[in-house]
Amino acid sequence: MIYTTILVQLDIDAPATPRLIFAQQVARKFEADLIALAAAEPSTLVSPSESSPAVAEVLRHRTLEIEDRISKLKEEFLAVAGDNERASWHAELDDPTRAVALHARAADLVITGAPAAAAAGDFRRTVDPGALVLSAGRPVLFAADDLASFKGERIMVAWKDCREARRAVVDAMPFLRNAKEVTVFNAAEEGTLVARDGAADVVRFLMRHGVKARSQLLESEGSSVGDSIIAGADRIGADLIVAGGMAIAGSANGRSGARRDPCSDRARSTGCCRTE
Repeated sequence: MIYTTILVQLDIDAPATPRLIFAQQVARKFEADLIALAAAEPSTLVSPSESSPAVAEVLRHRTLEIEDRISKLKEEFLAVAGDNERASWHAELDDPTRAVALHARAADLVITGAPAAAAAGDFRRTVDPGALVLSAGRPVLFAADDLASFKGERIMVAWKDCREARRAVVDAMPFLRNAKEVTVFNAAEEGTLVARDGAADVVRFLMRHGVKARSQLLESEGSSVGDSIIAGADRIGADLIVAGGMAIAGSANGRSGARRDPCSDRARSTGCCRTE
């Protein structure tokens, strides 16, 4: 597995430059092409009392506003990309999640991040993280909020013995090979012995691929698995978490469920790479 093309999604309600610089750093790390994508669609919610001409005018103004924002994002892209012939721009009026999932067919890795506060939850202007992971068919890297210079030196693999976690490990192999230290964390949900054997197998698999890996059993001590993963990532100073999308999202259901999603919480300060 190698990354030859990386797709970075840009929110129309946030400055593009920080995420573009972050994505460009990752692309250079893997000598990959970079595609920048901005997409949004106008809200069709209007007052029931509005007449048809008035509704059309409202939609026209909302469309123009999006086109104006996209134009400004393109200017930022051109300023960051400069004369980089391996960087390209794409924009369209469409549902952002659908647009990114569609164009992910041309990439090996998708980069996104937390939406601007103004657009949070408005999936006409930003991506739906869970839906994107499930529909992209590619690993999705959620950049940390501060978009600090990407290193990927210490990586946590949030292991759960399921298809999604196995796929995530393979899809993240370029990151894992480049890391100085990879720790496979496994919760003893099916018994301590089973957890140790499973993590040991993953470590052996990674080492055969040239990854400097070790395993560690997650000590929950009454905490949820999500909380334990976050605590473990803090303890080892992880700057990237690798996790299967359904392995966490399917059981945790983000912050709204009984468990916390480490890729929602920890990604505030650490990147998180997820695969369905």
